Amino acid sequence: MTREEANRLLHAYIDGELDPAKTLELEAYLAENPSVRAACERLREMSAAIRDKADYHAVPAWLEARVRAAIPSAPENVSARPAWWRWLTPAGAVAADWLRPAASFAAVALVTWVVALGTMRPSEDERITQEMLASHVRATLTNRFYDVASSDQHTVKPWLSARLAFSPPVADLSASGFELVGGRLDYIGAQPVAVLIYKRRQHLIDVFVWPVETQKSEQMSTRDGFNIEHFAKNGMDYWLVSDLSRNELNDLARLIAEYSTP
Repeated sequence: MTREEANRLLHAYIDGELDPAKTLELEAYLAENPSVRAACERLREMSAAIRDKADYHAVPAWLEARVRAAIPSAPENVSARPAWWRWLTPAGAVAADWLRPAASFAAVALVTWVVALGTMRPSEDERITQEMLASHVRATLTNRFYDVASSDQHTVKPWLSARLAFSPPVADLSASGFELVGGRLDYIGAQPVAVLIYKRRQHLIDVFVWPVETQKSEQMSTRDGFNIEHFAKNGMDYWLVSDLSRNELNDLARLIAEYSTP
């Protein structure tokens, strides 16, 4: 990969839009090129600042009606129109008939454009999902699932807590069939997060954890063959990613939620 190609891919990489193969290729290049890696971090920080401080507004349902209502209707008395209107065309009525659908089309086009802007921007949850999946796939392809390998929660938790601004809850769930095998540091956007790794038979599960201010609703989804569980508990956001079956992943989410309940 050349420097020019790497710089060209940075925005797509930060937005989680690269496929796993190209992501691995770019990350290998970043590991060997400090200047490009520094540029990537600056873009991450700028992206995070925009997400945190920019104003986002949902498109109101009444927008189309209001735009249509703002378009002036043609008066019935053609002679009451300004002189320039009649000068443009001798048949003022014909002009009105032509402009009416054109104005309506413009209004609909405006509404469609505004709606498209809102729907084309990926939601926060969609962005997080993309970045977590990329992280999980990277860990699988590179066989780097953990920075600290241990089944002892009293080893994994202090290791993570010493490297993060928060202390993630780490549960020993081996009695329930989910063996803790380690933990690692990762980034979602510009935010450092803890990743706990559990094992169920031959399946590895990534549990991403970081502090959250607002409680979010539980979510379940499937993406590219992976199941995803999301819930928040006691000020922590939890995202679980694995090719484990949905029911078993839900069992792990429930166990972690119960452990996190004081």
